[in-house]
Amino acid sequence: MKLIIDTDPGQDDAIAILLALGSPEIELLGITTVAGNVPLALTSRNARMICELAGRPDIPVFAGADHPLVHTLVTAEHVHGKTGLDGPDLPEPTMPLQDQHAVDFIIETLRAEPEHSITLAPIGPLTNIALALRKAPDIAPRIKEIVLMGGAYFEVGNITPAAEFNIYVDPEAAHIVFTSGVPLVVLPLDVTHKALVTPERNAAFRALGTKVGQAVAQMTEFYERYDKDKYGSAGAPLHDPCTIAWMLDPALFSGRHINVEIECVSPLTRGMTVADWWGVTDRAPNTLFIRDIDADGFFALLTDRLARL
Repeated sequence: MKLIIDTDPGQDDAIAILLALGSPEIELLGITTVAGNVPLALTSRNARMICELAGRPDIPVFAGADHPLVHTLVTAEHVHGKTGLDGPDLPEPTMPLQDQHAVDFIIETLRAEPEHSITLAPIGPLTNIALALRKAPDIAPRIKEIVLMGGAYFEVGNITPAAEFNIYVDPEAAHIVFTSGVPLVVLPLDVTHKALVTPERNAAFRALGTKVGQAVAQMTEFYERYDKDKYGSAGAPLHDPCTIAWMLDPALFSGRHINVEIECVSPLTRGMTVADWWGVTDRAPNTLFIRDIDADGFFALLTDRLARL
């Protein structure tokens, strides 16, 4: 599976990258970074740090948009720490950041590869993907599918009462993506909040006895403090790795093809994913919206693939 990950690392973003790099079924063509959890300079740094942690400095990393299409950037240091990757003590990256802009890399790669051969996995705000679709509309029919982490329905919001963070940061970009006609798979909070790193699951990461296992355990131990305080949960939800796990084993998940629209105007619900789960409108389905996960199977897959690094 040929893949481009678009990301704003973030501890859970980092673990998603590691899951992809530990999976031989996936050919990671490149990583594009976007401002989100922390500003662009830090997300670009963090992506390269994770590639080097995995022993893969050959993976090209491209910096993209440093602000949303319309609104002022909102970041999440209160969740991820001042670097976005607080927890492990990782060395500064030595691999270079590519000169090409992330948006141009996405466009060029989609045009160069056979149609329907490349999946995009955006696990941060959707600014880069929207800019690529707006700059080069011809790429839309070339994309195999977009598998993204974002939104919510039953779980509602985690940054406002109505909105999930990735969509809220750039709802105008999300609107472009959700109306693009590209096949979409959405992993919302409804499913990712069920992928919790319990103490037993974190112990399994540490028991790998590797630099990767140790770093992942340290990431989740830092990251979980926020969710334990906010939700009273048993551990950290691994939002972003759910996208890669769905690509590897969709049988671990269940959901429905439904219509999802993005609210861009209302000051109360800006960034809300208006998901027609019950089919009460006549709007055509545009999204496979995932609702549930086999959490034990997910963590077995994740631990197995991390062990390969």
